[in-house]
Amino acid sequence: MTASPDLQRFAALRSQFPGTKAGPYLDTSARCLLYGGARAQFDAYLDHNGTGTIDKAAMFAAVEKTRGLFARLVGAEADEIAFTRNVTDAIATFAAALPWKAGENVVLCESIEHPANIFPWYGVAKRTGITIKSVAGKDGHIPVESILGAIDAGTRVVAVSSVSFAPGFRLALGELGAACRQRGVLLVVDGAQSVGVLEIDVKAMKIDALATSSQKYLMGVYGLGFLYVREDLADTLDPVFLSRFSVDLGDAHEGSAGDASAYVLLKGARRFDCGNYNYPATVAVGASLELLLDLGPKNVEAYVCSLTRDFADRLMDLGLPVQGGRSNRAGSPIVTVGREISTDHDAKGDREMTALHDFLVANGVRFSARRGLLRFSFHLYNNRDDIERVVDLVAKWQASRQAARAAD
Repeated sequence: MTASPDLQRFAALRSQFPGTKAGPYLDTSARCLLYGGARAQFDAYLDHNGTGTIDKAAMFAAVEKTRGLFARLVGAEADEIAFTRNVTDAIATFAAALPWKAGENVVLCESIEHPANIFPWYGVAKRTGITIKSVAGKDGHIPVESILGAIDAGTRVVAVSSVSFAPGFRLALGELGAACRQRGVLLVVDGAQSVGVLEIDVKAMKIDALATSSQKYLMGVYGLGFLYVREDLADTLDPVFLSRFSVDLGDAHEGSAGDASAYVLLKGARRFDCGNYNYPATVAVGASLELLLDLGPKNVEAYVCSLTRDFADRLMDLGLPVQGGRSNRAGSPIVTVGREISTDHDAKGDREMTALHDFLVANGVRFSARRGLLRFSFHLYNNRDDIERVVDLVAKWQASRQAARAAD
């Protein structure tokens, strides 16, 4: 059954995101508008820091609360979640911990992936001698059939993005996860453009490892990431970096080393925690996670994807080249506009797309240009007023260009 979000509740939440007052903010794929509840937690931490009243025990409790909240969001257990600095850190941490063997390989679609899900694998390849098998993209999509076709007896990992950062297409994770599990291949997912806005269930989708960061759809700040690793897999892995927070010393003080020569790794993904946590970022994103869980992941996805479907259709009606066509295909928080995908990260596209980009920016629309495409990304604080504003501006831009051509 399709979720039916409470539209009035989403409308009321908009006031908790002060940045919405400045006009359409359609750039969550780059970074979010900070949630007011997260800001309050962040400020409270800074107040304690400034007055010397930080309670370390309370900070540890906050870490565990946030760990549990994130686990609930993605359908995992708390022991399957580690804290990292960002997506790259999470993927690199997992990749480096795998016990690679000569002749093994990683399958990915390099032309579609963000560097965060490319360089960690090449780094491992250089150190271990494994190979990278990169399949070609298909019309901007990561082709599941090509990924599966590239798997052979030596494939250890398939690495993909749940939603690409450009052009923003959603991958059929459930289909891919089931096929990889059947073949005994690990599925590693970059969830930066999906976790917090699309419903993700790591168990149902048979995801083995998932990485994301807090500054995008989790409505937090830079400098904090999460790594999910399936518990029975994590329990077989040795972290490259070992810290006091990676090992089990029971109730001993954090400053105690015990018998370091006989250390026992913590259960599951906790063994990947390394050193003191980013406490202010952790308490901040905890508030955002509470909001997302309170709203319900199904409801957030239904609300946001209804906006992107409408936006894609309206732009198509104006004759713009929307990647994926009418209704934004399978549903994504991202709508991109442009004729060709380039390899230049910040390219705006052809002269027409560049002109439209500059016009919209000059009129207060905040969004990004990625790989020759204009990228508009939505979250729960957006509404149909944002759509109307952008559509009206595009229509005015088109009218002005037509008038200029007629005058020539």
